[in-house]
Amino acid sequence: MRILQKLFSVLFVFVLTANTSQLHAQYSGKSDTYVLLISLDGFRWDYPAIYNTPNIDEFGRTGVRAQSLISCYPSKTFPNHYSLATGLHPDHHGIVNNSFYDEKLGYYRLGDRKSVENGEFYGGEPIWVTAEKQGVKTASFYWVGSEALIKRFQPTYWKRYNQKVTFEQRVDTVLKWFTLPVELRPHLVTFYYHEPDWVSHEYGPVSLQTEKVVEQLDSLIGYFLTKLAELPISDKLNIIIVSDHGMAEISNERVVNLSEYVDKSLFKYITGSNPVYSLQPKVEHYNEVLAKLKSIPHLKVWERGDIPQRYVYGTNPRINDILVEAELGWSVTWSNNKEGYSGGTHGYDNLIPDMQGIFYAKGPAFKSGYVHPSFYNVNIYTIIAHILNLTPAKTDGSLEQVRGVMKE
Repeated sequence: MRILQKLFSVLFVFVLTANTSQLHAQYSGKSDTYVLLISLDGFRWDYPAIYNTPNIDEFGRTGVRAQSLISCYPSKTFPNHYSLATGLHPDHHGIVNNSFYDEKLGYYRLGDRKSVENGEFYGGEPIWVTAEKQGVKTASFYWVGSEALIKRFQPTYWKRYNQKVTFEQRVDTVLKWFTLPVELRPHLVTFYYHEPDWVSHEYGPVSLQTEKVVEQLDSLIGYFLTKLAELPISDKLNIIIVSDHGMAEISNERVVNLSEYVDKSLFKYITGSNPVYSLQPKVEHYNEVLAKLKSIPHLKVWERGDIPQRYVYGTNPRINDILVEAELGWSVTWSNNKEGYSGGTHGYDNLIPDMQGIFYAKGPAFKSGYVHPSFYNVNIYTIIAHILNLTPAKTDGSLEQVRGVMKE
């Protein structure tokens, strides 16, 4: 009997080991490729034509690029980074602006750690959640939503946002992630950098200061790409470079001061920021407020049900009943101080070219020397899921819209 028990025990271990090896083989086969998604905040689609960007140019020439990457509305940072991650429009994933109000959860604000790290604010399924649920490790060096538990998942490796961490330090960490032992190594890494958004807000999209930062950034990207090419997994690595939105020039001479037309006390909620505000008037003042807003020059005003369908915006309860958007190049404020409204901004109609960003990609999954027509950023999720052979969540994107960039 003991001999039989021993034989059974050995056989059980053998079968278990075989099954484990088979599962590992399936996992390795499913993820025998890598994706690095790099976001350069506010890198307008035409910056490579305006400024000297030899490294990005070469990357696009030998890989694929799009004529532009169309942002979701509103063309703001947080909504679009989360759209890149989920494949959903802001109206569908719930991060409807950089700041907004939720009746149950309260205010969500860019920079507010408590709200940014509260997973209940985030709808949809970020690509790292899709991957982690299917046994594929991920990492994030800053990305909207990565600091929160969403559907009980988070990237295996992630960083709490700290803008003081240099580009080079971020690169070094990503390189270390990609050289971890295979069982610990992430197959998807998201990487965010805050420029050239910051400089072009201050000095405008076309300025000597923006030129300097864009060209420095191109050199940093060149350094990053060189280091990535030295990795043992370089022949399996797909690199995607995107931006969340573009940038338009504004002026102190083109400012709409809402307080000159309507009193703030007539509103229950005011959320958003220049040039897009979501307004909730008090019920008894609704018609009065709407009429006054519609009389303001250089301001577009819509009730929730009248927002243009192509904006894909207005059904989410976090969007208030009235939406106002300044005309391109104009600013909207509640202050008499117009001095802070020079340089550049974004948030306008997402089909305006100035609001559009970049898409460049290179790696074994992508064609070489191909230029794709402009497409919406909600398709990025689908591209990554396809490369990593993941079963995708339901999104607003479609692989058919971007299949042209893929090698097969």
